[in-house]
Amino acid sequence: MEEYNKDYNNEDYDYQTDVRKSLLGYKIVICILAVILAALSVLYYNINRKQRTEYQELETELEMQRDSLKENINSLISEYRDKEFQNDTITANLRAELENAYALRDQLENERRLNYNKLRSYEKELGTLRSVLKSYLRQIDSLNNVNQKLITENTGYRQQISTANQRAEMAEEKSSELTNIIQQGSIIHARGISITPLNARGKDISKVKSAAKLRVDMTLTANSIAKAGERPIYVRILADGYVLTPENTPHFTYEGGQLPYTAEREVDYQNEDLDVTVFYDGSGFAAGTYKVEVYTDGYLIGSKEMVLK
Repeated sequence: MEEYNKDYNNEDYDYQTDVRKSLLGYKIVICILAVILAALSVLYYNINRKQRTEYQELETELEMQRDSLKENINSLISEYRDKEFQNDTITANLRAELENAYALRDQLENERRLNYNKLRSYEKELGTLRSVLKSYLRQIDSLNNVNQKLITENTGYRQQISTANQRAEMAEEKSSELTNIIQQGSIIHARGISITPLNARGKDISKVKSAAKLRVDMTLTANSIAKAGERPIYVRILADGYVLTPENTPHFTYEGGQLPYTAEREVDYQNEDLDVTVFYDGSGFAAGTYKVEVYTDGYLIGSKEMVLK
């Protein structure tokens, strides 16, 4: 009996020892898991904090790029906003592209979900706007070159007239009869040249900017040796060196070349003073210096410069 009790006690001890060992193992596992969980928590916190930091840095970078792009758009607007050209079509196109620039700037300011792809898209649109606006400046430069060429040609024509006059003066010394013919001249001259702005009803106005047409008045002077009869009178109106012409840009022959003119009128000249009025319909007139040139029979017979307000 004692021997049985002894064996039973030994078995109970071994069982308790095994339970304690199992509990210790569980505790160790739980501790390890707790350490792993703590490590994972720290890792997650660090990763999350890093992601938040990177996101904030990204937002800051995008906002800086947004501000830089807005500054570039504002710079482009400031560069072209106050430019004025005599060509109405180019001015209108320029204004339309500036409206696109304003709209692009407003859209950029109101963009909520900004990213690099959208910024690249805005930069591309800005580049397109800049290229279009520069193309208008190139067109203006081209027109200015053409105007300068016309001015140079006109200077050349005046020099040719001066040379012809010098030759005529030399001929005066050789023949008194020829001198008398040259003095009287067979060329019809135009005097009293004036230019007046008119409104759409044909009434005189003081501001050329509001004009719907221009009226040129002159008097063809009497000349007894000039050829009488019907002849065309060509009028050229130059605004700051640029010839005003109808859409079809008509030309007349002058000293072997072709000159564009503003308006033409047939007159019946009978060697006496003849008042002549010529009209030009147009729009978009600007204040400045205007020059009127009058031609007939292949000659420049009169010119006048005046300032219109």
